[in-house]
Amino acid sequence: MQGTIGFIGSGMIGAAIAGLAVKAGYAVVLSNSRGPETLAGLVADLGPNARAATPAEAARDADLVVLAVPLTALDRLPVDALAGKTVIDTGNYYPQRDGNLPELDTDELTSSALLQQRLPRSRVVKAFNNIAFSLIPALARPTGAPDRSALPIAGDDAAAKHEAARLLDVLGWDTVDTGSLAESWRSAPDTPVYVVPYLGETPAEGVPDFLAWVARIPGTPVPADAVAKLIDAAVRLPAAETELPNRA
Repeated sequence: MQGTIGFIGSGMIGAAIAGLAVKAGYAVVLSNSRGPETLAGLVADLGPNARAATPAEAARDADLVVLAVPLTALDRLPVDALAGKTVIDTGNYYPQRDGNLPELDTDELTSSALLQQRLPRSRVVKAFNNIAFSLIPALARPTGAPDRSALPIAGDDAAAKHEAARLLDVLGWDTVDTGSLAESWRSAPDTPVYVVPYLGETPAEGVPDFLAWVARIPGTPVPADAVAKLIDAAVRLPAAETELPNRA
């Protein structure tokens, strides 16, 4: 057994990562805001190495925690249970969904830096925030595969970033370190590395149902050197101008 990963938020992003984790030999503890009983179907799909719990229990029992919730849920996080844990933040700020947050609208903070403020005794690492949920398993490849893709990560704690990068490696992904949480805007919505590079060619006639189309496609591998170039090309836009995503 590789260890235990806790999930706070078990929607499409959380479930996609949990599926890879179980296949890689991890135990997973799933949670959401609606109660463990609502996760019975997902637990059954994932098999005997998965179980459901409350967010506090998922945090307490995990070696590492994946957070896949909107910013509106930050005030309900189990802060004490997350103390001392590495927390992988998969989220993004969308004012249309989350409401306007002045510190994010003015670029005083990134959304992950705001999360770090809310979890002062945890070690936040940004990852999995720039890819469509269905492509997380679709593009995963073994270490050394010639068509392996990479994802950006960011964080203020070097050991936590190493821990997160090791997890992504085991799950099938290379990583590109974009720097501190203050630099995590480089993979935010509307930046060059956000979602689009992993999709491949979009039909010329357009896509009426984007999510259904993405769920059907195999995706296009984006290697680490390409991700690094896209990260370097990023220009920071006002957070208030970002559009609601088609990724989750």
